[in-house]
Amino acid sequence: MSLFIKHKYTLFGVVAILLWSSLTALIRDVSELFGAIGGAAMLYTISSIFLVSVMGVPKINSFPKRYLVIGGLLFVSYEVCFALSLGMANDRHQSMEMAVINYLWPAITILLTVITGQRKVNVLVYPSVIIAFIGVAWCISGDNGISINILMSNIAENPLTYFLAFSAAMIWATYCTITKKMSDGKNPIALFFIATAATLWIKYAFSDESGFHFTLSTFATLLLSGVVMGSGYALWNRAVIGGNIMLLGTISYFTPVFATLFSSVYLSVTLGPSFWQGVALVTLGSIICFFVTREKTTSSDNVKSPVKTET
Repeated sequence: MSLFIKHKYTLFGVVAILLWSSLTALIRDVSELFGAIGGAAMLYTISSIFLVSVMGVPKINSFPKRYLVIGGLLFVSYEVCFALSLGMANDRHQSMEMAVINYLWPAITILLTVITGQRKVNVLVYPSVIIAFIGVAWCISGDNGISINILMSNIAENPLTYFLAFSAAMIWATYCTITKKMSDGKNPIALFFIATAATLWIKYAFSDESGFHFTLSTFATLLLSGVVMGSGYALWNRAVIGGNIMLLGTISYFTPVFATLFSSVYLSVTLGPSFWQGVALVTLGSIICFFVTREKTTSSDNVKSPVKTET
């Protein structure tokens, strides 16, 4: 028991990372049950309710106005792009490709901080970013090897989802880059989730999706998914208070591996060797980026929720 108390915040962070690793599969499952837009809207609504119940009602006046506008716009845009890229994918395998593309954000974040002069340039940054992008291309190309023609052909099958996934990676990297400067140590995550849910409901109102069909099983899946998503952020909010952030940051870079493993089992998707190799390259590229710049890294940089929170 004493060991748990001593390391509880680090354990909270580990659990948060594992919960985030399950989101690809859960979001895809919910989208199949209720539609890409409607399912995402309900999912973020439940997560918002959960976060408010755990973290309290957000007080708008306590957050920097500039961060609420710019950070909120980036956060909502990211969540909408990420959720819809998974939900609108042609099949489950393609949704897992979208998830791998999303995990380019750590490498892109490091690249942006270097480009904007926030960190000293390390010669290994650029090849590590290239490794991550090659990993994504490897996943998309399949077992026939990397080919521009194969890449273009696969992307042409559903260009919108690939655009959304790449946009999500770029947006989240930008969010990570500006958050430390603009957030003033505040964490309006519950408010951002409410805004995301509202945006999705507005989009649903103008979409062609029809009503929902609830059963005990589908409602349980929706509720579980919403609580898992909200719990990940809530636990991370506690983890950054006193956890071993260097350890958690390192573990978080293995999220693509955890997510791929969980999704392949949960969604019953068989993945070829090239997909796993691609995931490994994305992970390797991100880890190299992390370690070659870690001396400049604070307790909340380059992990899933880069916001420094308060007790």
